[in-house]
Amino acid sequence: MFPLKSARLLVSVLLFSACARVENVGRAPELTPVRASPEHAAMLSPGLPLEITTPPPVAEASLWEGGPRSLWGDRRAMGRGDILTVVIEIDDSAEISNSTQRSRGGSESLSVPSLIGIPQRIDPRLPEGASLADAVDLNSSSSSSGDGSVRRNEELTLRVAATITDVLPNGVLAIAGTQEVRVNFEVRELLVSGFVRPEDITRQNEIGYDKIASARVSYGGRGQITDVQQPRYGQQITDILLPF
Repeated sequence: MFPLKSARLLVSVLLFSACARVENVGRAPELTPVRASPEHAAMLSPGLPLEITTPPPVAEASLWEGGPRSLWGDRRAMGRGDILTVVIEIDDSAEISNSTQRSRGGSESLSVPSLIGIPQRIDPRLPEGASLADAVDLNSSSSSSGDGSVRRNEELTLRVAATITDVLPNGVLAIAGTQEVRVNFEVRELLVSGFVRPEDITRQNEIGYDKIASARVSYGGRGQITDVQQPRYGQQITDILLPF
Protein backbone atom coordinates (compact mmCIF):
# COMPACT_ATOMS: atom_id res chain seq x y z
CA MET A 1 0.00 0.00 0.00
CA PHE A 2 2.81 2.37 0.87
CA PRO A 3 4.63 2.04 -2.48
CA LEU A 4 1.39 2.82 -4.31
CA LYS A 5 0.89 6.01 -2.32
CA SER A 6 4.48 7.02 -2.94
CA ALA A 7 4.07 6.43 -6.67
CA ARG A 8 0.91 8.54 -6.74
CA LEU A 9 2.63 11.33 -4.83
CA LEU A 10 5.61 11.27 -7.18
CA VAL A 11 3.37 11.39 -10.25
CA SER A 12 1.42 14.29 -8.75
CA VAL A 13 4.61 16.26 -8.09
CA LEU A 14 5.89 15.63 -11.60
CA LEU A 15 2.60 16.67 -13.17
CA PHE A 16 2.44 19.81 -11.02
CA SER A 17 6.00 20.81 -11.95
CA ALA A 18 5.32 20.10 -15.61
CA CYS A 19 2.31 22.43 -15.62
CA ALA A 20 4.61 25.46 -15.20
CA ARG A 21 6.58 24.39 -18.27
CA VAL A 22 3.46 23.64 -20.33
CA GLU A 23 2.13 27.17 -19.73
CA ASN A 24 5.08 28.68 -21.61
CA VAL A 25 4.97 26.33 -24.58
CA GLY A 26 4.64 28.42 -27.73
CA ARG A 27 4.55 31.77 -25.98
CA ALA A 28 6.73 34.09 -23.91
CA PRO A 29 6.63 33.90 -20.10
CA GLU A 30 4.34 36.35 -18.35
CA LEU A 31 5.72 39.40 -16.56
CA THR A 32 5.04 39.99 -12.88
CA PRO A 33 2.04 42.33 -12.38
CA VAL A 34 3.21 45.79 -11.32
CA ARG A 35 0.29 46.35 -8.96
CA ALA A 36 1.28 43.28 -6.95
CA SER A 37 4.74 44.64 -6.13
CA PRO A 38 5.74 46.08 -2.73
CA GLU A 39 6.79 49.30 -4.48
CA HIS A 40 3.21 49.91 -5.62
CA ALA A 41 1.92 49.26 -2.11
CA ALA A 42 4.38 51.81 -0.70
CA MET A 43 3.22 54.43 -3.18
CA LEU A 44 -0.42 53.90 -2.25
CA SER A 45 0.15 54.32 1.50
CA PRO A 46 2.79 56.98 2.12
CA GLY A 47 2.62 56.39 5.88
CA LEU A 48 2.77 58.89 8.70
CA PRO A 49 5.13 61.84 8.35
CA LEU A 50 8.11 61.87 10.68
CA GLU A 51 7.71 65.54 11.44
CA ILE A 52 5.37 68.30 10.47
CA THR A 53 7.10 71.35 9.07
CA THR A 54 5.55 74.58 7.90
CA PRO A 55 7.12 75.99 4.73
CA PRO A 56 8.39 79.53 5.05
CA PRO A 57 6.14 82.26 3.72
CA VAL A 58 6.76 83.11 0.09
CA ALA A 59 5.93 86.41 -1.54
CA GLU A 60 3.38 86.23 -4.32
CA ALA A 61 5.77 87.80 -6.82
CA SER A 62 8.77 85.66 -5.83
CA LEU A 63 10.12 82.95 -8.14
CA TRP A 64 11.57 81.07 -5.17
CA GLU A 65 9.69 78.26 -3.48
CA GLY A 66 10.85 76.34 -0.47
CA GLY A 67 9.42 72.99 -1.53
CA PRO A 68 11.27 70.15 -3.24
CA ARG A 69 9.60 70.93 -6.57
CA SER A 70 11.26 74.33 -6.77
CA LEU A 71 14.24 75.03 -9.02
CA TRP A 72 16.71 74.90 -6.12
CA GLY A 73 14.80 72.50 -3.89
CA ASP A 74 16.08 69.17 -2.61
CA ARG A 75 14.65 66.53 -4.94
CA ARG A 76 16.19 63.52 -3.26
CA ALA A 77 13.93 60.66 -2.23
CA MET A 78 13.14 60.94 1.47
CA GLY A 79 9.69 59.50 2.17
CA ARG A 80 7.80 56.30 1.67
CA GLY A 81 6.84 55.88 -1.96
CA ASP A 82 9.61 58.11 -3.33
CA ILE A 83 11.79 56.78 -6.14
CA LEU A 84 15.58 56.84 -6.41
CA THR A 85 18.12 55.32 -8.78
CA VAL A 86 20.42 52.51 -7.65
CA VAL A 87 23.71 52.31 -9.52
CA ILE A 88 25.25 48.84 -9.52
CA GLU A 89 28.84 48.76 -10.70
CA ILE A 90 30.55 45.57 -9.57
CA ASP A 91 34.08 44.95 -10.82
CA ASP A 92 35.64 42.57 -8.31
CA SER A 93 38.59 40.29 -8.77
CA ALA A 94 40.36 38.09 -6.27
CA GLU A 95 43.30 35.77 -6.58
CA ILE A 96 44.61 33.63 -3.73
CA SER A 97 47.45 31.15 -3.98
CA ASN A 98 48.77 29.02 -1.13
CA SER A 99 51.60 26.53 -1.14
CA THR A 100 52.88 24.43 1.78
CA GLN A 101 55.65 21.90 1.97
CA ARG A 102 56.91 19.98 4.97
CA SER A 103 59.43 17.18 5.40
CA ARG A 104 60.84 15.37 8.39
CA GLY A 105 63.35 12.59 8.83
CA GLY A 106 64.63 10.68 11.82
CA SER A 107 67.03 7.84 12.55
CA GLU A 108 67.69 5.94 15.75
CA SER A 109 70.17 3.16 16.43
CA LEU A 110 70.93 1.23 19.63
CA SER A 111 73.79 -1.24 19.77
CA VAL A 112 74.69 -3.57 22.65
CA PRO A 113 77.95 -5.24 21.60
CA SER A 114 78.79 -6.29 25.13
CA LEU A 115 76.80 -6.02 28.32
CA ILE A 116 78.40 -8.20 30.99
CA GLY A 117 78.62 -10.87 28.33
CA ILE A 118 74.82 -11.19 27.99
CA PRO A 119 74.73 -10.82 24.16
CA GLN A 120 77.40 -13.48 23.77
CA ARG A 121 75.37 -15.90 25.89
CA ILE A 122 72.04 -15.21 24.17
CA ASP A 123 73.22 -15.03 20.53
CA PRO A 124 73.80 -18.83 20.24
CA ARG A 125 70.19 -19.45 21.28
CA LEU A 126 68.71 -16.99 18.77
CA PRO A 127 67.69 -18.03 15.24
CA GLU A 128 70.29 -17.88 12.53
CA GLY A 129 71.17 -14.31 11.58
CA ALA A 130 69.75 -12.81 14.79
CA SER A 131 72.01 -10.99 17.21
CA LEU A 132 71.80 -8.58 20.08
CA ALA A 133 74.81 -6.67 18.80
CA ASP A 134 72.40 -4.24 17.09
CA ALA A 135 69.44 -4.37 19.42
CA VAL A 136 67.43 -1.48 17.91
CA ASP A 137 67.70 0.17 14.49
CA LEU A 138 64.85 2.47 13.43
CA ASN A 139 64.48 4.84 10.48
CA SER A 140 61.49 7.07 9.75
CA SER A 141 60.67 9.81 7.30
CA SER A 142 57.54 11.77 6.36
CA SER A 143 56.72 14.51 3.90
CA SER A 144 53.64 16.46 2.87
CA SER A 145 52.93 19.16 0.32
CA GLY A 146 49.84 21.08 -0.72
CA ASP A 147 48.93 23.66 -3.32
CA GLY A 148 45.73 25.70 -3.55
CA SER A 149 44.58 28.60 -5.64
CA VAL A 150 41.39 30.65 -6.04
CA ARG A 151 40.74 33.01 -8.93
CA ARG A 152 37.53 34.99 -9.33
CA ASN A 153 36.52 37.83 -11.62
CA GLU A 154 33.09 39.47 -11.63
CA GLU A 155 31.86 42.49 -13.57
CA LEU A 156 28.32 43.84 -13.55
CA THR A 157 27.01 47.30 -14.46
CA LEU A 158 23.32 48.03 -13.99
CA ARG A 159 20.99 50.90 -13.11
CA VAL A 160 17.55 50.34 -11.64
CA ALA A 161 14.90 52.56 -10.10
CA ALA A 162 14.01 51.59 -6.54
CA THR A 163 11.21 52.71 -4.25
CA ILE A 164 11.38 53.59 -0.57
CA THR A 165 9.12 51.02 1.03
CA ASP A 166 9.57 52.07 4.65
CA VAL A 167 11.20 54.68 6.86
CA LEU A 168 12.68 53.13 9.99
CA PRO A 169 12.52 54.91 13.37
CA ASN A 170 16.21 55.87 13.14
CA GLY A 171 15.68 57.51 9.75
CA VAL A 172 17.18 54.72 7.65
CA LEU A 173 15.29 54.05 4.41
CA ALA A 174 14.27 50.58 3.28
CA ILE A 175 14.33 50.32 -0.51
CA ALA A 176 13.24 47.71 -3.03
CA GLY A 177 13.38 47.73 -6.80
CA THR A 178 12.45 45.31 -9.54
CA GLN A 179 12.99 45.38 -13.27
CA GLU A 180 11.86 42.90 -15.90
CA VAL A 181 12.85 42.97 -19.55
CA ARG A 182 11.41 40.48 -22.01
CA VAL A 183 13.26 39.75 -25.23
CA ASN A 184 11.49 37.21 -27.42
CA PHE A 185 10.86 34.23 -25.13
CA GLU A 186 13.25 35.13 -22.32
CA VAL A 187 12.63 37.43 -19.34
CA ARG A 188 15.54 39.06 -17.55
CA GLU A 189 14.85 39.95 -13.92
CA LEU A 190 16.73 42.41 -11.72
CA LEU A 191 15.92 42.59 -8.01
CA VAL A 192 17.48 45.06 -5.57
CA SER A 193 16.71 45.60 -1.88
CA GLY A 194 18.42 46.88 1.24
CA PHE A 195 18.74 49.82 3.63
CA VAL A 196 20.27 53.23 2.91
CA ARG A 197 20.95 56.42 4.79
CA PRO A 198 19.31 59.60 3.47
CA GLU A 199 22.64 61.46 3.55
CA ASP A 200 24.20 58.90 1.19
CA ILE A 201 21.75 59.78 -1.59
CA THR A 202 23.41 62.18 -4.03
CA ARG A 203 21.92 65.37 -5.38
CA GLN A 204 21.17 63.45 -8.58
CA ASN A 205 18.91 61.18 -6.49
CA GLU A 206 21.26 58.24 -6.97
CA ILE A 207 22.98 55.83 -4.62
CA GLY A 208 25.71 53.26 -5.23
CA TYR A 209 25.26 49.64 -4.29
CA ASP A 210 28.27 49.83 -1.94
CA LYS A 211 26.33 52.21 0.31
CA ILE A 212 23.36 49.84 0.68
CA ALA A 213 23.33 47.85 3.92
CA SER A 214 22.14 44.24 3.71
CA ALA A 215 22.15 44.66 -0.06
CA ARG A 216 20.45 41.92 -2.03
CA VAL A 217 21.09 42.01 -5.78
CA SER A 218 19.70 39.30 -8.00
CA TYR A 219 20.12 39.23 -11.76
CA GLY A 220 18.75 36.23 -13.60
CA GLY A 221 16.13 35.13 -16.03
CA ARG A 222 13.34 32.75 -16.86
CA GLY A 223 12.16 31.44 -20.15
CA GLN A 224 13.11 28.95 -22.82
CA ILE A 225 16.86 29.54 -22.68
CA THR A 226 17.01 29.29 -18.90
CA ASP A 227 14.80 26.20 -18.97
CA VAL A 228 17.11 24.43 -21.41
CA GLN A 229 20.20 25.26 -19.37
CA GLN A 230 18.76 23.76 -16.18
CA PRO A 231 19.08 19.99 -15.56
CA ARG A 232 15.85 18.01 -15.50
CA TYR A 233 14.15 17.48 -12.13
CA GLY A 234 14.88 13.77 -12.28
CA GLN A 235 18.57 14.44 -12.84
CA GLN A 236 18.70 16.87 -9.94
CA ILE A 237 17.04 14.37 -7.61
CA THR A 238 19.38 11.63 -8.80
CA ASP A 239 22.42 13.82 -8.13
CA ILE A 240 21.20 14.36 -4.56
CA LEU A 241 20.35 10.74 -3.79
CA LEU A 242 23.31 8.96 -5.40
CA PRO A 243 26.26 8.77 -2.94
CA PHE A 244 28.85 8.45 -5.74
